[in-house]
Amino acid sequence: MKKYLILLIVVVFACGISAKEYHVAKSGIDQNPGSSDKPLKTIQAAADLAQAGDIITVHEGIYREWINPSRGGVSDSKRIVYRAADGEEVEIKGSEEITRWKREKKGVWKVTIPNSFFGNYNPYQDLIHGDWFWDKGRIHHTGEVFLNGKSLFEEVTLEEVFNPKPDKTIKDQEGSIYTWYCENDESTTTIWANFHKYNPNNELVEISTRRTCFYPEKPGVNYITLQGFHISQAATQWGAPTAEQVGMVATHWNKGWIIENNVIHDSKCSGITLGKERGTGHNVWTNDKSKDGSLHYIEVTFRTLRNGWAKENIGSHIVRNNEIYNCGQTGMCGSQGAAFSVIENNHIHDIWTKRQFTGAEIGGIKFHAAIDAVIKQNRIHDCGRGIWLDWMTQGTRVSKNLLYNNDQEDLFLEVNHGPTLVDNNLLLSEKSLRHQSQGTAFVHNLIAGQICMWAEPNRFTPYHLPHSTEVAGLSTIFSGDDRYYNNILLASDKSMDMNKEVFHFGTKGYQKAKLPVWIDGNVYYTGSTHYEQEVNYLEKADFNPGLKIVDEGEHVFLYLDFDEDLLALANQFVTTQVLGKAKMPGQSFENPDGSPLQIDTDYLGNKRNEENPVAGPFEKAGIGSVKLEVW
Repeated sequence: MKKYLILLIVVVFACGISAKEYHVAKSGIDQNPGSSDKPLKTIQAAADLAQAGDIITVHEGIYREWINPSRGGVSDSKRIVYRAADGEEVEIKGSEEITRWKREKKGVWKVTIPNSFFGNYNPYQDLIHGDWFWDKGRIHHTGEVFLNGKSLFEEVTLEEVFNPKPDKTIKDQEGSIYTWYCENDESTTTIWANFHKYNPNNELVEISTRRTCFYPEKPGVNYITLQGFHISQAATQWGAPTAEQVGMVATHWNKGWIIENNVIHDSKCSGITLGKERGTGHNVWTNDKSKDGSLHYIEVTFRTLRNGWAKENIGSHIVRNNEIYNCGQTGMCGSQGAAFSVIENNHIHDIWTKRQFTGAEIGGIKFHAAIDAVIKQNRIHDCGRGIWLDWMTQGTRVSKNLLYNNDQEDLFLEVNHGPTLVDNNLLLSEKSLRHQSQGTAFVHNLIAGQICMWAEPNRFTPYHLPHSTEVAGLSTIFSGDDRYYNNILLASDKSMDMNKEVFHFGTKGYQKAKLPVWIDGNVYYTGSTHYEQEVNYLEKADFNPGLKIVDEGEHVFLYLDFDEDLLALANQFVTTQVLGKAKMPGQSFENPDGSPLQIDTDYLGNKRNEENPVAGPFEKAGIGSVKLEVW
């Protein structure tokens, strides 16, 4: 017994002293031990040394590298942490600085670069492509050119660089005349760029050269923390759900990452990907048009299940407190790898602003199969589409998010069977909700714009056993099986072309739902109209609450008039018991651990009145004109 006790003490002691902190600094040498006084030079050198439980502290400077972690941690409490040193700005860039530009004419400059400069990946030979990618009839390279941190617009002819025309369909019309074009031969890549009044040899000019910035090339690299970095300018590829998804920061087919307190921007396609790997299919529809893309994705889903897609192996990530902007496809996307994850308190903005290409995988957040995921307290604006939850969204909660100024819609739920809970959100864009799903509960939201609801009889999509990735069955979308409790719904004062079969203000469109719906305790203003079978509601077409959102950068304020009649409604306190079960999976609206839930706090964290909660996302806003800080 004594021998075993001594052995245990030795093991514990050895584990305790094995954890190390590696330091990385621009002044370092990769042959150094990585101590504070003898730091390493590259983050990759530290990644090659780090073991479970170790910390990599990176000091101020710009690190132009792709970090390909060799290994991860072994548990949530014994992870490998990559962190920026306290109070120091650390940048990881997927680009290189380019000098020696030669003047052509009219503000256009040229540089010729040997192809050997790019190593085994040349973004100026690699075209964006993939399933559900639409190129608008032209080519798009994965590379980018940046002038003082701002990306230029790629053109497809040299003439368009010499004589650029502003794109009047986007916000940044002035920026769209800063253009570039490239050509290649066997040995060189030539780039022309119109810098207008700027001499590029006197400015910071960079070009994307790496396909990612932080990405383990192999699966099985779990429990990594990435904390406090500025990450930008990677030449990322289109992240289809049927492909290997490689964003600027990408978890690969792994589990338990924490991505927090970073500033992530200027990815050609996606900022963060929580996605699948290549072996279960890579752009399978593009490679085989003999079958519909939805059938291909069903096949991919079963391949991922055979490849270990389960809570024990995949997902359970935390992505929080990041700012993500200026990405061409998504701020964050993930096919199946976002399951069981928490996405919270991120500021995502200015996604898909150039609009030179488009596709079915674009948004501030775009997830497939976000099973038991929690998406809460995020601020998402100027993204085209805000949050897009597609296929196999089950057990997911979308709560207390602020969405505005998204010109497609704030929230799109596509071909899901639920249960999905959408509560206490501010959906403030002119198009608030695009709903091609069933089994969803909308509770205590402020919905300020259009609702588009319609069936999908032609696509069979999977639903799962509760709290599991295991497929229970497949079904089309009948429409209905939805709940609307205690929401405030408005009608936009702007006229829109609307197909009245699917677009509406309020819940009136649910008259056409095929499955039963439960609608109660909602408030309808400015022409928004109620579901005919709703008994307990307030409708005042002539009351305009004067909604206004004021974005002051770090802070956002909501101005709203609250009508005293709001308090006259007798509303239900919403719980798991009230919401019942989603029809197809037979699963209750409950917490990811299977415990019952209740909507007991409002958007601001105030306790709900359990006897008669106030409709909308604010329990204690008061009556009359109110100014609320909502971010």
